[in-house]
Amino acid sequence: MSALALQTAIYTALQASSYNVYDDVPVNAEAPYIVIGDDTLINDNADDFEGFDATVTIHTWSEYRGRSEIKTMQDAIYTLLNHTDMTVVGYNLINIYQEFSESMLDPDGITRHGVQRFRVLFNES
Repeated sequence: MSALALQTAIYTALQASSYNVYDDVPVNAEAPYIVIGDDTLINDNADDFEGFDATVTIHTWSEYRGRSEIKTMQDAIYTLLNHTDMTVVGYNLINIYQEFSESMLDPDGITRHGVQRFRVLFNES
C-alpha cells in the first residue's frame, strides 16, 4: 500500500539524522528523538495513472532547556526531506515539501515539542 511505502521512505531518510527515529516510542526512550506521526492520503488520479496527495506530520522531542535543540532537529529534518529525491519503492516521487513548522513547551514545563508537516505528491510507477 502506498501509505506504508511512504512511511518507510520517510523513516529511511530520517535515519540519516543523528537522532533516534520512532513510529512507536519505547517506554524507556531518551530524548531527543523523532517520531513519525499521523498522515493523510488522498487519491489524486488521472486517466492514465493513479496518484496520491499525502501529508505526514513529524514530531521532535527534547528535554534541553531552551529551544535550540528542537530547532536544530527541525532544521535537520527539513534538510533531509524538503524538496529531496527520496525513494518511495514502487512509486514516482513528484515532490515533498514542508508546509509548516512549530515548536512549543509541553505542559510538564521541561519537554520541548516540535511539529512539522510535509506534503508529498507521488504516483504509481
